[in-house]
Amino acid sequence: MISIAGRPVGPDHPPFVIAEMSGNHNGDLGRALAIVDAVAASGAHALKLQTYRADTITVDVDLPAFRISPEHELWGGENLYRLYERAHTPWEWHRPIFERAAKHRLAVFSAPFDPTAVDLLEGLDSPAYKIASSEIVDLPLIRLVARTGKPLIISTGMADAAEIHAAVAAARGAGCAELVVLACTASYPASPRDSHLRALPVLSAVCQAPVGVSDHTPGIGAALAAVALGACVIEKHVTLSRAEGGVDAAFSLEPHELAALVEESERAWLSLGTAALGPRPSEREGLRFRRSLYVVADVKAGEPVTPHNVRSIRPAGGLAPALLDTVQGRRFVRDVAMGTPLSWDLI
Repeated sequence: MISIAGRPVGPDHPPFVIAEMSGNHNGDLGRALAIVDAVAASGAHALKLQTYRADTITVDVDLPAFRISPEHELWGGENLYRLYERAHTPWEWHRPIFERAAKHRLAVFSAPFDPTAVDLLEGLDSPAYKIASSEIVDLPLIRLVARTGKPLIISTGMADAAEIHAAVAAARGAGCAELVVLACTASYPASPRDSHLRALPVLSAVCQAPVGVSDHTPGIGAALAAVALGACVIEKHVTLSRAEGGVDAAFSLEPHELAALVEESERAWLSLGTAALGPRPSEREGLRFRRSLYVVADVKAGEPVTPHNVRSIRPAGGLAPALLDTVQGRRFVRDVAMGTPLSWDLI
């Protein structure tokens, strides 16, 4: 049994929807708190942050290796240190964000990127942790987070099977008892064609853990498709308004879209049901109005069955429509009124 902030997570429960703030606060604490409010109002189950500083994730140099490729759709040519300075959530903001979320009874946790971030989040009693895709190869960080005893979500963007296995083994070896593994395409934005959601059941089988998606595609279509393939957790970036810009705004949901994701993902989960064929209990009334063979004109004893006095109509109750050719030409054994279901004892 896996539980995040008191809410069960797994195939037997509606998808756990996580709204990722990332850098969409645009350097404004007021905007960050407004995002908390919007996420709570949407019905999402958790808000997630990223906890790092520019100098804990890289160094302030401007060599070619520290620049994003010029052709990148969103951040082409940007220096890593400058980008992370712009995108990070200042550490002094974490407490007011956690406190605002608590007022809404909204779960809030984060992805730490180094040991000092774990210390900060432990001081705030983070109820869970996320390992970002780029950090899946940082096994010491994974072990450190696992030793907190909190539920752990590992994102697998860019990782091959051996790297995923190593990360899961490191987490479990360090005591992680509640693990969720997310499929992810670590491109920003991501094309739906790169999602390969059919791998979700494979990921679950390999990791022996519930799975979900960290989805960077536009809209909510890919996330809903993932539910059909077993996703128990959905993580999407959220912003107040894409038009207002921000480092992640282009592939983030606006609040009304996040609300739609929460509603539709639960509806998608409910629709999975079981692998059963046959009428559902809710179809009982419909079964009454299937076609069957009825006498559609008053007939006298001795008259033959013809297309004019017996037809396949609604409701049910008469012989099956497939028997129409069989009964044609047989004779009625007594007078029969129009509207009588045809049965063997009448002919």
